[in-house]
Amino acid sequence: MARTHILGFPRIGARRELKFAQEAFWRGETPEAALRETGTTLRRRHWQLQADAGLATVAAGDFAWYDQMLGLTALLGALPKRFGFDAASLTLAQYYELARGNAAQPAMEMTKWFDTNYHYLVPELDADSTFDGGPTWFLDEVDEALALGLATRPVLIGPVTYLYLSKSHVPGFDRLTLLPKVVQAYRRILAQLRERGIEWVQIDEPVLCLDIDAEWLDAIDRAYVDLVDLVDLADAGPKVLLATYFDTAAPHAARAAALPVHGFHVDLVRAPEQLETWLQVLPANAVLSAGVIDGRNIWRADLRAVLATLAPLHAQLGDRLWIAPSCSLLHVPVSLDAEQRLDPELKSWLAFATEKLEELRTLAVALNQGKAAAATQLAASDAARESRRTSRRVVNQRVQGRLAAVTADMADRASAFDIRIERQREALQLPALPTTTIGSFPQTTAIRQTRAAYKRGEIGALDYLQRIRGEIELAVRKQEALGIDVLVHGEAERNDMVEYFGEQLCGYAFTENGWVQSYGSRCVKPPVIYGDVYRPEPMTVDTARYAQSLTDKPMKGMLTGPVTMLQWSFVRDDQPRATTARQLALAIRDEVRDLEAAGIRIIQIDEPALREGLPLRRDDWTAYLEWAVNAFRLSAAGVSDQTQIHTHMCYAEFNDILPAIAAMDADVITIETSRSAMELLEGFGEFDYPNEIGPGVYDIHSPRVPTVEAITRLLERACEVIPPERLWVNPDCGLKTRGWPETEAALANMITATRQLRGKLASQPPVTWKRVTQPAPGSARSAAAAHAHGTACDPNCAGQLSI
Repeated sequence: MARTHILGFPRIGARRELKFAQEAFWRGETPEAALRETGTTLRRRHWQLQADAGLATVAAGDFAWYDQMLGLTALLGALPKRFGFDAASLTLAQYYELARGNAAQPAMEMTKWFDTNYHYLVPELDADSTFDGGPTWFLDEVDEALALGLATRPVLIGPVTYLYLSKSHVPGFDRLTLLPKVVQAYRRILAQLRERGIEWVQIDEPVLCLDIDAEWLDAIDRAYVDLVDLVDLADAGPKVLLATYFDTAAPHAARAAALPVHGFHVDLVRAPEQLETWLQVLPANAVLSAGVIDGRNIWRADLRAVLATLAPLHAQLGDRLWIAPSCSLLHVPVSLDAEQRLDPELKSWLAFATEKLEELRTLAVALNQGKAAAATQLAASDAARESRRTSRRVVNQRVQGRLAAVTADMADRASAFDIRIERQREALQLPALPTTTIGSFPQTTAIRQTRAAYKRGEIGALDYLQRIRGEIELAVRKQEALGIDVLVHGEAERNDMVEYFGEQLCGYAFTENGWVQSYGSRCVKPPVIYGDVYRPEPMTVDTARYAQSLTDKPMKGMLTGPVTMLQWSFVRDDQPRATTARQLALAIRDEVRDLEAAGIRIIQIDEPALREGLPLRRDDWTAYLEWAVNAFRLSAAGVSDQTQIHTHMCYAEFNDILPAIAAMDADVITIETSRSAMELLEGFGEFDYPNEIGPGVYDIHSPRVPTVEAITRLLERACEVIPPERLWVNPDCGLKTRGWPETEAALANMITATRQLRGKLASQPPVTWKRVTQPAPGSARSAAAAHAHGTACDPNCAGQLSI
């Protein structure tokens, strides 16, 4: 009998219950007991959904109070020593301080989980790191599932992936020297699972889908051989399912197949071609978990096509075939049940996490009992596929025609950067080290209430416009009072940096409750790109024109770039992603040109997701970067030399794609650098990045207000790496999630530090700029490791709201 299972389930709740419970706890409005009760309720609800769908086992340990990597750090007892916490007695409040920082310590570094828009907290390790165990939350959740009488399969991130995604601030420290201690900790955890009678444990090693070095492959061998005396192939448990996902693991399949584990999960959505290789090397008694349902997108599966793949596998493997989504369902919304406003036809094309459980049930029934037993469900799948294939809302001939008429020179600015920048400096007349922000200002309760009232029809369009313009004027006046050089309108009218624009583009649809977790309590509601995309009318021009009318200082136009619009949406899978990106680029291009015509001379086109979209395998990088960079250039190149194009990227490892970033040819790039103490800037200096750059000087994800001295230290370090005449000063990201008091205090300190440094630079004789050539401590990660950290921007940080 073919068995079904999942690698993980969304933890936030269909109505974001976990988010609201977390934030109430952080504000001190509810006790820890109330937060824990919410977690218990959600876990039990989600386990019941899995049991009701007939899954052979329910996933346990996939829940996290903030992030699964942080949870594993706590479980292992490997807390950053700088916080001074005792791992064994770690409280939930202290756990959140690791993620969010406190008065004494900044938060742990945060970055992207491989090529997803999910963020994780990066473990901080050194030779003194200990792995003696921490809070028992993971085991408590396993016990909770067992107490409900559920067949339970605990989920752990693997020891090698954990070390690979960690970092050290000690120069030259080899994290692999910690492998024996880490494996010993895993042995302890597996022994505790064995005591509980656990039959299977899922250990995720997605690093096997990267181009990892030989030393890391050797580490995989050592790690699992060291577990062999505990995980005995002839014993009852716990048996190990080694899980890979997000790309092919075929290059390492033969080596993995020799490991003393009992089964392998492979992603047959992202990399269906790897199946043949795995069948050739699969040990005679090993399980193959086939990831055939897309765990990262929301389109309904073509179940007959999936069955065509599974049927011969089932005939060959029998009960050694497990059926699963491609990866954890963390990356999709919980349920379609709450979607009451979606067009019925479009809704019939979709499957969220709960619906994907039902797809697994249908596949198992069809394989185990025959297709006739699942005839109704298969017919519904066929009907949805045919409806989508023939729908007139998907293809727009005008869009197709315009795309065909695009020429290569449309992606080129009229002049080279060195010519443009002189013309821009003359036109803008900005001081040295010009100051700005990334786009959004605090989304206050009043702003949210205004948007909600307008959405519910409680206030009219004119009242709404007047209230939003009042918020814009407030943001402008505050910036003027602070002395910021280049202003933004604050984005009070925008709900999200992708959703806001998608709502004004044709080819997009929107859910009411299609929330997914980005990090911690931060949830996003990705739009759905179902058809050809185009812009029917200007989206931000009236707002930008109004904001500029309030001040004599330059006002930035704020847009989200085509690659980020693509990456942070659920994208149609019936045409190449590159084609959809070019459609988006043309829509943004029209907006850029209209902003310029309205008198806006600085336009920011944010692309925080450019690095995120980079394929995991290097062989695929060139093709991706070619179309992604071209999409940005196409969106930006239609303006005159005097118009300055900015872009923003954050929470990313850029070193291995700096030539591509330079090829984007933005006049100014702003990046996040404060959490790494300007470490990320080092790569730009070593590469000799040719254009202007604004390294973030304080972390907007922490409530801590940076001191003038702290900002000054970062600015001085930046001046050692990049010539001061090419530097801008700005926060790491947008300020939407912060409150006004801390925002004003932080920006005031930023302005003070900048003015002091301007005075210092002006009083010094001219010096020959020398670039720093030594990497900062902890920066010497391999390119593949850097990719694993990916791009991580708060989807509400940069160009995030607008009117």
